[in-house]
Amino acid sequence: MITLKNERDEHAPAIERLLDASFSESRWHKTCQRLREGQAPIRNLSLVALGRGALVGTVRLWPVLAGRRRALLLGPLAVDPAWRDQGVGAALMAEALRRAKGEGEKSVILVGDEEYYGRFGFAPNATTGLYLPGPVDRARFLANEFVPGALTGAEGDVRPLAA
Repeated sequence: MITLKNERDEHAPAIERLLDASFSESRWHKTCQRLREGQAPIRNLSLVALGRGALVGTVRLWPVLAGRRRALLLGPLAVDPAWRDQGVGAALMAEALRRAKGEGEKSVILVGDEEYYGRFGFAPNATTGLYLPGPVDRARFLANEFVPGALTGAEGDVRPLAA
């Protein structure tokens, strides 16, 4: 049994340990990390999963400009290996997206596997005119438009936007 909670300052050390274990040192060199550096995730949309008194999962959402349109950047999503394949990641995703939509956000972008994220409404078609600050496999650059057409015609760089 897991409990989803808003991320709080005291979760930071456990989140960092989980991200290090999940992505190793390479996480600091990923293209999306350039958008997160020096920025703060949106608190009421960034979540942790707690199980048996320990932090076992995390997901964060960050404000960005996608061309000239506000969007959210999702990531990283990480789950403790002992808790994988138990629906923790799916629960974090569903709740984070539900909250973002409820807050009136129009779209979320991420870099990830369409095979996994497609079930949450993510596809590459809305990101074709957008560019991240570094190399990315275009097939992995995905978007979920809560409002149909929210990213239609969006062109240009994806840049950080202060929360």
